[in-house]
Amino acid sequence: MPFQPSSLQFLKDLTDNNNRDWFQANKARYEAALENAKAFTKSLEAALNETDHIESATLFRIYRDVRFSKEKSPYKNHFGIGFSRATNRLRGGYYLHLEPGASFAGGGFWQPNAEDLKRIRDEFVADDKSIREIMADPGFQRYFGTLQGDELKTAPRGYDKASPALDLIRKKSFTVQRSFSDKEVLSPDFLKEVKLTFEAMRPYFDYMSFVLTTDLNGESIID
Repeated sequence: MPFQPSSLQFLKDLTDNNNRDWFQANKARYEAALENAKAFTKSLEAALNETDHIESATLFRIYRDVRFSKEKSPYKNHFGIGFSRATNRLRGGYYLHLEPGASFAGGGFWQPNAEDLKRIRDEFVADDKSIREIMADPGFQRYFGTLQGDELKTAPRGYDKASPALDLIRKKSFTVQRSFSDKEVLSPDFLKEVKLTFEAMRPYFDYMSFVLTTDLNGESIID
Protein backbone atom coordinates (compact mmCIF):
# COMPACT_ATOMS: atom_id res chain seq x y z
CA MET A 1 0.00 0.00 0.00
CA PRO A 2 1.70 3.26 -1.13
CA PHE A 3 1.38 6.48 0.81
CA GLN A 4 -1.30 8.48 -0.97
CA PRO A 5 -1.16 12.08 -2.27
CA SER A 6 -4.42 12.77 -0.41
CA SER A 7 -2.76 11.77 2.89
CA LEU A 8 0.18 14.11 2.33
CA GLN A 9 -2.19 16.88 1.29
CA PHE A 10 -4.19 16.43 4.49
CA LEU A 11 -1.00 16.91 6.52
CA LYS A 12 -0.14 20.02 4.49
CA ASP A 13 -3.59 21.49 5.15
CA LEU A 14 -3.39 20.55 8.83
CA THR A 15 -0.12 22.47 9.10
CA ASP A 16 -1.94 25.61 7.95
CA ASN A 17 -5.08 24.96 10.01
CA ASN A 18 -3.92 23.40 13.24
CA ASN A 19 -7.03 23.92 15.34
CA ARG A 20 -9.84 21.76 16.63
CA ASP A 21 -12.63 23.34 14.55
CA TRP A 22 -10.82 22.70 11.27
CA PHE A 23 -9.82 19.19 12.36
CA GLN A 24 -13.39 18.26 13.26
CA ALA A 25 -14.67 19.62 9.96
CA ASN A 26 -12.08 17.48 8.16
CA LYS A 27 -12.38 14.38 10.34
CA ALA A 28 -13.24 12.17 7.38
CA ARG A 29 -10.04 13.23 5.59
CA TYR A 30 -8.04 12.49 8.71
CA GLU A 31 -9.58 9.04 9.10
CA ALA A 32 -8.80 8.23 5.46
CA ALA A 33 -5.20 9.40 5.90
CA LEU A 34 -4.93 7.41 9.13
CA GLU A 35 -6.12 4.23 7.43
CA ASN A 36 -3.59 4.82 4.66
CA ALA A 37 -0.80 5.28 7.25
CA LYS A 38 -1.89 2.10 9.06
CA ALA A 39 -1.85 0.10 5.82
CA PHE A 40 1.58 1.49 4.91
CA THR A 41 2.87 0.59 8.38
CA LYS A 42 1.61 -2.97 8.03
CA SER A 43 3.18 -3.35 4.58
CA LEU A 44 6.51 -1.95 5.76
CA GLU A 45 6.53 -4.19 8.83
CA ALA A 46 6.04 -7.23 6.61
CA ALA A 47 8.84 -6.06 4.29
CA LEU A 48 11.24 -5.53 7.22
CA ASN A 49 10.51 -8.99 8.58
CA GLU A 50 11.90 -10.45 5.38
CA THR A 51 15.41 -9.62 6.61
CA ASP A 52 15.00 -8.69 10.30
CA HIS A 53 12.94 -9.66 13.33
CA ILE A 54 10.42 -6.95 14.19
CA GLU A 55 8.73 -7.28 17.55
CA SER A 56 6.24 -4.44 17.17
CA ALA A 57 5.22 -1.55 14.93
CA THR A 58 3.73 1.62 16.38
CA LEU A 59 1.89 4.37 14.50
CA PHE A 60 2.03 7.25 16.95
CA ARG A 61 -1.07 9.30 17.78
CA ILE A 62 -1.56 12.56 15.91
CA TYR A 63 -2.83 14.29 19.04
CA ARG A 64 -0.20 16.34 20.86
CA ASP A 65 0.23 16.42 24.64
CA VAL A 66 0.30 20.17 25.24
CA ARG A 67 0.12 20.13 29.04
CA PHE A 68 3.79 20.99 29.54
CA SER A 69 4.54 22.60 26.20
CA LYS A 70 4.66 26.25 25.19
CA GLU A 71 3.56 25.14 21.72
CA LYS A 72 -0.21 24.66 22.06
CA SER A 73 -1.07 23.38 18.58
CA PRO A 74 -3.33 20.40 19.31
CA TYR A 75 -2.16 18.16 16.47
CA LYS A 76 1.07 16.88 15.01
CA ASN A 77 1.52 17.73 11.34
CA HIS A 78 3.08 14.36 10.58
CA PHE A 79 2.70 10.62 10.98
CA GLY A 80 5.44 8.94 13.01
CA ILE A 81 6.01 5.19 12.79
CA GLY A 82 8.38 3.23 15.03
CA PHE A 83 9.59 -0.37 14.69
CA SER A 84 11.10 -2.31 17.59
CA ARG A 85 13.40 -5.28 16.97
CA ALA A 86 12.71 -8.57 18.71
CA THR A 87 14.63 -9.90 21.73
CA ASN A 88 17.17 -8.11 23.92
CA ARG A 89 19.99 -9.24 21.62
CA LEU A 90 18.80 -7.12 18.69
CA ARG A 91 19.32 -3.49 19.59
CA GLY A 92 18.48 -0.33 17.66
CA GLY A 93 15.11 0.99 16.53
CA TYR A 94 13.73 2.13 13.19
CA TYR A 95 11.65 5.29 12.74
CA LEU A 96 9.79 6.71 9.73
CA HIS A 97 8.61 10.34 9.78
CA LEU A 98 6.06 11.41 7.16
CA GLU A 99 5.72 15.18 7.02
CA PRO A 100 5.24 17.47 4.01
CA GLY A 101 8.67 18.78 3.05
CA ALA A 102 10.40 17.08 5.97
CA SER A 103 10.02 13.30 5.70
CA PHE A 104 12.85 11.02 6.74
CA ALA A 105 13.78 7.48 7.72
CA GLY A 106 15.98 7.24 10.76
CA GLY A 107 17.14 4.92 13.46
CA GLY A 108 19.71 4.09 16.05
CA PHE A 109 20.10 4.84 19.73
CA TRP A 110 18.33 8.01 20.82
CA GLN A 111 19.11 9.15 24.36
CA PRO A 112 20.19 5.71 25.64
CA ASN A 113 19.92 5.10 29.37
CA ALA A 114 22.93 5.86 31.55
CA GLU A 115 24.16 2.26 31.60
CA ASP A 116 24.02 1.86 27.82
CA LEU A 117 25.52 5.30 27.23
CA LYS A 118 28.51 4.49 29.45
CA ARG A 119 29.00 1.12 27.74
CA ILE A 120 28.98 2.76 24.29
CA ARG A 121 31.43 5.47 25.34
CA ASP A 122 33.75 2.99 27.04
CA GLU A 123 33.81 0.88 23.88
CA PHE A 124 34.67 3.85 21.68
CA VAL A 125 37.46 4.89 24.03
CA ALA A 126 38.88 1.36 24.09
CA ASP A 127 38.65 0.89 20.30
CA ASP A 128 36.99 3.26 17.85
CA LYS A 129 38.27 1.45 14.75
CA SER A 130 35.17 -0.70 14.17
CA ILE A 131 32.65 2.12 14.39
CA ARG A 132 34.77 4.37 12.15
CA GLU A 133 35.02 1.61 9.54
CA ILE A 134 31.23 1.30 9.55
CA MET A 135 30.81 5.08 9.23
CA ALA A 136 33.32 5.18 6.36
CA ASP A 137 31.66 2.38 4.40
CA PRO A 138 30.36 3.63 1.01
CA GLY A 139 26.88 2.29 1.75
CA PHE A 140 26.69 4.13 5.05
CA GLN A 141 28.00 7.28 3.42
CA ARG A 142 25.53 7.05 0.55
CA TYR A 143 22.47 6.66 2.75
CA PHE A 144 23.36 8.61 5.89
CA GLY A 145 26.57 10.58 5.50
CA THR A 146 27.43 10.73 9.18
CA LEU A 147 26.45 9.66 12.67
CA GLN A 148 24.10 12.21 14.26
CA GLY A 149 22.99 13.10 17.78
CA ASP A 150 23.08 15.93 20.30
CA GLU A 151 26.55 16.54 21.71
CA LEU A 152 28.22 17.86 24.82
CA LYS A 153 30.57 20.82 24.36
CA THR A 154 33.47 18.87 25.81
CA ALA A 155 34.33 15.39 27.06
CA PRO A 156 31.82 13.76 29.44
CA ARG A 157 32.79 13.72 33.09
CA GLY A 158 35.35 11.01 33.73
CA TYR A 159 36.63 10.87 30.14
CA ASP A 160 39.88 12.27 28.74
CA LYS A 161 39.52 15.41 26.61
CA ALA A 162 42.53 14.21 24.60
CA SER A 163 40.88 10.90 23.65
CA PRO A 164 41.03 10.13 19.90
CA ALA A 165 37.35 9.17 20.23
CA LEU A 166 36.32 12.55 21.65
CA ASP A 167 34.03 13.32 18.69
CA LEU A 168 32.14 10.10 19.41
CA ILE A 169 31.99 10.10 23.20
CA ARG A 170 30.67 13.68 23.28
CA LYS A 171 27.45 12.43 21.71
CA LYS A 172 24.36 11.87 23.83
CA SER A 173 22.52 10.03 21.03
CA PHE A 174 23.81 7.91 18.16
CA THR A 175 21.40 8.07 15.23
CA VAL A 176 21.36 8.02 11.43
CA GLN A 177 18.89 9.64 9.05
CA ARG A 178 17.98 9.82 5.37
CA SER A 179 15.64 12.55 4.10
CA PHE A 180 12.96 12.10 1.44
CA SER A 181 11.29 14.70 -0.76
CA ASP A 182 7.51 14.74 -1.14
CA LYS A 183 7.97 13.38 -4.66
CA GLU A 184 9.93 10.44 -3.28
CA VAL A 185 7.33 9.78 -0.57
CA LEU A 186 4.61 9.54 -3.21
CA SER A 187 6.67 7.37 -5.54
CA PRO A 188 5.54 3.75 -6.10
CA ASP A 189 9.04 2.71 -4.98
CA PHE A 190 8.92 4.56 -1.65
CA LEU A 191 8.30 1.50 0.52
CA LYS A 192 11.18 -0.30 -1.21
CA GLU A 193 13.49 2.67 -0.62
CA VAL A 194 12.56 2.87 3.06
CA LYS A 195 13.24 -0.86 3.43
CA LEU A 196 16.63 -0.47 1.73
CA THR A 197 17.41 2.47 4.01
CA PHE A 198 16.60 0.49 7.14
CA GLU A 199 18.62 -2.47 5.84
CA ALA A 200 21.59 -0.15 5.32
CA MET A 201 21.50 0.48 9.10
CA ARG A 202 22.02 -3.19 9.88
CA PRO A 203 25.85 -3.30 9.99
CA TYR A 204 25.70 -0.40 12.47
CA PHE A 205 22.92 -2.07 14.47
CA ASP A 206 24.74 -5.42 14.48
CA TYR A 207 27.91 -3.82 15.83
CA MET A 208 26.08 -1.82 18.49
CA SER A 209 24.03 -4.87 19.47
CA PHE A 210 27.28 -6.72 20.11
CA VAL A 211 28.62 -3.81 22.18
CA LEU A 212 25.47 -3.51 24.28
CA THR A 213 25.17 -7.22 24.99
CA THR A 214 28.80 -7.78 26.01
CA ASP A 215 31.33 -6.37 28.44
CA LEU A 216 34.61 -4.74 27.42
CA ASN A 217 36.18 -8.20 27.15
CA GLY A 218 33.57 -9.26 24.62
CA GLU A 219 31.86 -11.62 27.07
CA SER A 220 28.07 -11.85 26.86
CA ILE A 221 26.08 -10.13 29.61
CA ILE A 222 22.80 -11.64 28.37
CA ASP A 223 21.49 -14.74 30.15
